[in-house]
Amino acid sequence: MTGPISKQASSIKRTLLILPLILLVSCGEGYADLKQFVKQSENIPRRIDPLPQVQPFQPFAYEGFDLPDPFRPRKLTVKQDANANGLAPDLNRRKEPLEAFPLEQLKMVGTIIQGNVMFALVRAEKTLYRIKKGNYLGQNFGLITDVTDTEIKLKEIVQDTAGDWAERESVLPLLEGTGGK
Repeated sequence: MTGPISKQASSIKRTLLILPLILLVSCGEGYADLKQFVKQSENIPRRIDPLPQVQPFQPFAYEGFDLPDPFRPRKLTVKQDANANGLAPDLNRRKEPLEAFPLEQLKMVGTIIQGNVMFALVRAEKTLYRIKKGNYLGQNFGLITDVTDTEIKLKEIVQDTAGDWAERESVLPLLEGTGGK
């Protein structure tokens, strides 16, 4: 088989052998700038900073055992010793539906009078609730003290950072322009 195909195959073999040699020779010439940089950097004096002085360990004595633990949830716990003012929420009382919502999420949208009792209409999310004086509202044990045409007045019992309970008055005003939502 000495035909044109075998001549072509041998020509391809020679080209494949010569091509890597040409590539190797051309790659070796492009490193002159790198070699010069290495020679220059060998002459640069190197100064290594000394290690920092090791400081002896000073143990810390924690003396805040009498302070409240910042990682213990205290919001719904009653202190064993009674508060100075004797104020504490009734934790055994059955929760009402509107106590699941923060006061900021509740909207007073109107009032209704049935008999001699004035009821307030309060919207929480997309549900409408009818509440009156004596009901509870919000997440801070808010007892409704008065319902008027323009607002709901309530007394909330909140716990301060020391764990003592304090009473504060809050108001849920009538939402203006309640028609249409």
